[in-house]
This record gives sequence, C-alpha cells and structure tokens, in this order.
Amino acid sequence: MKFSTKTIRLGQEPTPPYKPVMPPLYQSASFAWDDLDNPPPFDYTRAGNPTRAALEEVYAGIENAKFGLAQSTGMAAVATVCSLLQAGDHIVAPRDIYGGTFRYFQVFLKKQNIDVSYFDATRADCLAEEIKPNTKLVWLETPTNPTLKICDIRACTSIAKGAGATTALDNTFATPYLQNPLDLSCDIVMHSTTKYINGHSDVVGGALMWNDEALTAPLTLYAKSAGNTPGPFDCWLTLRGVKTLAIRMERHMQNAQAAAEFLQAHSKVERVHYPGLPSHPQHELAKRQMRGFGGMVSVEVKGGGEAAKRVAKSTKLFILGESLGGVESLVCWPPMMSHAAMSEDERAAIGIPPSLLRLSVGIEDVDDLIEDLDAALAKA
Repeated sequence: MKFSTKTIRLGQEPTPPYKPVMPPLYQSASFAWDDLDNPPPFDYTRAGNPTRAALEEVYAGIENAKFGLAQSTGMAAVATVCSLLQAGDHIVAPRDIYGGTFRYFQVFLKKQNIDVSYFDATRADCLAEEIKPNTKLVWLETPTNPTLKICDIRACTSIAKGAGATTALDNTFATPYLQNPLDLSCDIVMHSTTKYINGHSDVVGGALMWNDEALTAPLTLYAKSAGNTPGPFDCWLTLRGVKTLAIRMERHMQNAQAAAEFLQAHSKVERVHYPGLPSHPQHELAKRQMRGFGGMVSVEVKGGGEAAKRVAKSTKLFILGESLGGVESLVCWPPMMSHAAMSEDERAAIGIPPSLLRLSVGIEDVDDLIEDLDAALAKA
C-alpha cells in the first residue's frame, strides 16, 4: 500500500452496522464491560479509544512502523520518550533544536539528574565526541528548527547503536511523506502532529512510532499513567487532516522552493536557509535521505533584528504567529517566539541571529506569497 492510500484507508474500513466511510467519533470517556472475566478492548479513553486506535494505525503505517502512539502534544511525545531514562543517564542532542525541547531538556531533565550535551548537527564526528558511558538517548532533529541544518541519520544512529543508546528523531519538519527515519536505523520517530500531519492549525497533537516491541510496554504505560494522550475529537480531526498530507506537502514544497529562490536573489536578504537550494551546505545529504525539501524556509534580513521585526510585522499573507505546517503561511521571529527559551548568547552560538525569520510557507498561490514578501522586505 502506497503512502497516499495509507493515509486514507489504514484503520478506516467501513464497519457494521452502518458502514460509515469516515470513521465515527467515539466521544466517550468510558466503555461498558459485559462481565468481569472478559475485559473489553477499550474501557477508559485515557488508555485507549477506537478513534485513537484508528489514528495510531495510520501513524504507524506512514512511518513504516509496527507501532504508533498518539499523544496530546508534540512536547507530550518528547516527555514520553524521556520517560525511558532514569537519574544518572545522559542525552546527546543537536545544538539547534526546537526551543520547547531545549527548555524541557535544560529545566526539567536536569531536575531529574539527567545530563544533556549538545553537538553540531551537521557533523556526526561531533556526536561521537559527546558520547559517554552513561549515554542512553541520542535525540536528533532534521531538518533542524529553525536553521534547517541536516543531520546524517545513518551516521548518527550508527554511533548511537555502537554506544548502546536509543536514537529518537523529531521528524516534524520533514514529515513521513519526505523522510522515514526508522528505515535509516532510528529507534523512535516523534512528530508534533499539530503541524503538517494535521495541517489545518485547528488541533494540537503528537505522535511516536517505533518497531522494537521492547519499547511498547514502557512507552504506552507512561502515556497511560501520565495521562498525556489525546481526546477522541482531536484524534478525529487529525484523521481528517492526515488524509491530504501527501497532496499538501507537494504544494508546500513547490511554494517553499520558489520563495527560497526569490529570497536568495533579493537585495534586502543576507542569507537563506533551505535544503532545496544548491547553496545549502547539506544539500546533497538532504537529497540522499529525503524525498523532497519541505515547506520551511528561514531567512536572515539585512539590517539586523529591527529590520527583521519590521518585515515580520509588515507581511499581509504571511500571518505573524507561532507554529507551522498549516495550509496558511506563517512568519515567526524566533527570539521572541519559537526559541524564546534560549538566551541571546545561546541563540547566537547555534546560528540564530536577531535578523532571522522562520517562514512556514503555505499552499496559497505562490505569486501572491512572493509579492507579499517583496512588499514587506521593502520596509526592512
């Protein structure tokens, strides 16, 4: 079964007695038992729900995984992966990761006596240098947020496996349509399904996918116990959204490529970060491990932070707002938004200057989007 068919049909066969084409919404907190000797397949929605089960089958299928777990948010999914750790363990992660993940690692894991080291996402040898005897988790993110650097997944997972560490990868930017980390030897894939998988900016969610059955019990037990699983209506909305993931990503990519090429040639632009540009330092690596370059573009505006802020406030079609991956275009200023958890020095060290804007390029008419960017850059 190919990708687009999976998103529409997995876990969604019409069932008796009415055989609805769209899976029904089981908006129920609990389910009745026939007797105490035969527990029902679903008893309490925090532990499981038929609507959620259908979505989890889709999640597993689109990442070529055996198992899928729906989560209430992307950060809930991060917390569930980290529940595999214990005091005294060590994590290695790229320096330029999503600000919320960085905050969770720095604030909450350190309170649990779990140490975190960071490496240059573009150099697997830097990862090897950070490995310690107590390294239990290598966290990857590629393309990275917001600088769109590319990690060599096979090289990094090889190093992690050699150290006996689990590898987890945030695949939110690439989506399963463009990249399947489990096929590249990763152990766990994580998504903020708020973004491209749902794609309509109307529900928050997260997902984990994996193949090793030994991970199933600890991950699902934590999610059930912590209560970080989504409600049935959120699952139903995401089931609806994921059906069009493939066709949406094609338009996101076309628009992002055109926007990146336009911005690269603009007199008010210092630098463009987009893996689809031949000038991107990891362009060839991205071509090898991805099937396309995604819908995210970051741009450094000439004139510094104040110029970037003027541009962000001047766009009309690019909405100034957090998040990404919806059908509508968004512009984000990371120092105040996605990466506010980092200090200015920390951002500078990983290549997030005040002049940088992150663009989530939507599926509107690309000529309108380019015209909007051009008009806003005139005010830089």
